[in-house]
Amino acid sequence: MKSSESQSEHGYFFRAVGICLVLLIGDLHIPHREHNLSAKFRKLLVPNKMQHVLCTGNLCNRESVDYLRSLSSDVHVVRGDFDDESLKYPDTKVVTVGQFRLGLIHGHQIIPWGDEAMLEQLARQLDVDVLVSGHSHECSVRESGGRFYVNPGSATGAFSVTHDG
Repeated sequence: MKSSESQSEHGYFFRAVGICLVLLIGDLHIPHREHNLSAKFRKLLVPNKMQHVLCTGNLCNRESVDYLRSLSSDVHVVRGDFDDESLKYPDTKVVTVGQFRLGLIHGHQIIPWGDEAMLEQLARQLDVDVLVSGHSHECSVRESGGRFYVNPGSATGAFSVTHDG
């Protein structure tokens, strides 16, 4: 066991050597489904407080990207199915944060949408500790096979055609 680890009945806890704040965000759909992030949420998003911003896509316009870039110098965005084609985001991305490898995908590429087995296969292919995906607009966190699967939901509360339509 490494000196930065301690064991508990639920596995390992890692003592923080330094705090690293990561914003996971996606499915804003501005301006098509929502006009903006809520004022209460924007108030929490202090520029340069977060070291990393990871976005699952569907920002839909350049202004939303610029806003995220005003929050952190390290912003990573993948392409959502409603993103402007001119923005040229990758479909997937792997980012290292501390000792963890995080994979990022919007999620519309996973067929059937949200399929856990397909997400697990992608996490293995990308060789990541955490897979962050969106598309469903439903916030969720789960663990399987020593990997975490996170969906930040919709930052604006935009309706989802996958569930609402």
